[in-house]
Amino acid sequence: MTPAEEPSEPPAEEAALLRRRRVRRRRIRIALAVPLLLLVLPVLVALTALRVNYMGDPADGTYTRGKDAIWLGHAWVDGRKKDADVTALAARLKDTGIRDLYVHSGPLEHDGTLPESSYPNARWFIAAVHREMPQIRVQAWLGDVLASESPHGMRLERPETRAAVVRSTREILATGFDGVHFDLEPLHSGDRNYLTLLDALHRVTAAQDAPLSVAAHQIDPVPGFHSFWGTTTGHPKWWSQKFFGEVARRVDQIAVMSYDTIQPLESTYGGYVAQQTSLALEVAPPTTDLLMGLPFYHENRFGHWNHAETVPAGVRGVRLGLSRTDADRANFGVALYVDFAAEEADWTAYREGWVR
Repeated sequence: MTPAEEPSEPPAEEAALLRRRRVRRRRIRIALAVPLLLLVLPVLVALTALRVNYMGDPADGTYTRGKDAIWLGHAWVDGRKKDADVTALAARLKDTGIRDLYVHSGPLEHDGTLPESSYPNARWFIAAVHREMPQIRVQAWLGDVLASESPHGMRLERPETRAAVVRSTREILATGFDGVHFDLEPLHSGDRNYLTLLDALHRVTAAQDAPLSVAAHQIDPVPGFHSFWGTTTGHPKWWSQKFFGEVARRVDQIAVMSYDTIQPLESTYGGYVAQQTSLALEVAPPTTDLLMGLPFYHENRFGHWNHAETVPAGVRGVRLGLSRTDADRANFGVALYVDFAAEEADWTAYREGWVR
C-alpha cells in the first residue's frame, strides 16, 4: 500500500464514538456473562463436590444384609405369569439378598378404593412364591397419582379418602399378602395428611404382624432445596431430611427412589447416591428397614441418563454412604427397580458389587 492509499485518521469525534461503542459492547458482554457465570458456577461446584464424594474405598463388610427388595410388574397378579415364570424367578433370586417382592397390585382409585379385579391372580402368586421361595415375603405394591400438582388425582386431605385407603389395605392383606408397600406421588415435603394416613395404616398392619413399607422421595441435597425447586419448576421433587425422618419413624420399611436424579455422569450419580444414603441413615431409626433404590431400567430423558445412572455406580455410592455414616447398620438394603426392564448386566452388577 502506497502512502497515497493509506487511510486517513478518523476525525476526533468519530474516534471518540468508536471508543464509546467498543466500551458499550464490552459492557454488554460482561453484563451477559455475569448471570451466566452465576448460573453455571454453582452447578459446576455441585458436580465437583459429588465427584469428590464418589472417591475413596467402601469399608469392608458393606454388602447385603439379606434385606433387599425388588419391584415387580402387574403381570405377576393379572394372569399373564405362570408357574414356569415363578420357577425362573426363584432361580434368579437364589443366593441374592432379596427378601421382599413389591408386586404391583393397584393402582388405587382416586377415592382410595381398590377393586378386587385389580389383582385376580394374587392368591396364586403368593402361594407359588411361598412354595418356591419360602424365605421371601410378598408385599402388595399400591399407589396412585396425588392431586398435589394438578386438579386430578387422590386427595389425601379428605378424611373419607384416607379411610378408604385403610379399608383397601385390610382387604388386600386378607388376600394373603405378607405386607403392603405404598408409592403415592408427587408427595410434597411436610404433607401432614400423609403422616396421618401412615399412622392409621400402621395400626392395621401392626395388628396383623405385616410390614408397612413406603417408597420415598429423595432428600434435599442442600437444606431447603425442595422449596427452591418447587418455586422455580412447580414440582418440589425432594423432601426435607426432617420430613423423611418423620415418615421413616411411622413405617417398618422405607425405600428411597434414588434414581431419576438429573445427574450427567456415573461419578456424580454415584456421589449423589452416597450423599442420599448418608442423609437417610442420619434420620431413619435403626429399627426401620432402610433401602436405597437402584435403577434396573434403561431410559434417556431429562432427569435420567442411562449412561450415568448405572447399577455399578449406584452400588458403589450406597456402599460409600453406608461406610461413612453407619457401616454396621443391620436393617439396610437396596431395592431394584424394576423387574420387567432389567438387563442381565444389571443383575450381574448387583451380584458382584453388593451380594458377593
